[in-house]
Amino acid sequence: MSIIKVVLDTNILISAIVFGGKPKKILEMAIKGKISIAVSHPLIQELRGVLEGNKFQYPEEATEIILTELISVGEMVSPTEKISVISNDPPDNRILECAITAKANCIVSGDHDLFTLKEFQGIPIYTADQFLKLYPL
Repeated sequence: MSIIKVVLDTNILISAIVFGGKPKKILEMAIKGKISIAVSHPLIQELRGVLEGNKFQYPEEATEIILTELISVGEMVSPTEKISVISNDPPDNRILECAITAKANCIVSGDHDLFTLKEFQGIPIYTADQFLKLYPL
């Protein structure tokens, strides 16, 4: 069985890093090589902004360590297609762009706007719980 390629939404990555739980289990699957994750520069920049922003206030050095680890674990892709499907939260479109470019098997998200799509261009969108039920550790 081939390893599946997944795009993790920024909220899943934040939950994995800050809170743990099911999102952390998914990130650990990537670290252990059980799944492949795709990332893009826009996703990395969004993650940096959230970690260093007012809510979490991670120091720049700590953020760099986290991002370097994520980049080393993930497959970096450079989306060329601009997608504008989600108008009320345009950064969510970066997730879709990454998934299309990476030819991902699925997207894992806790974002309502993405989740209501259920799938995009044949790529299913799952919650962390749904993903872990479909792809148990």
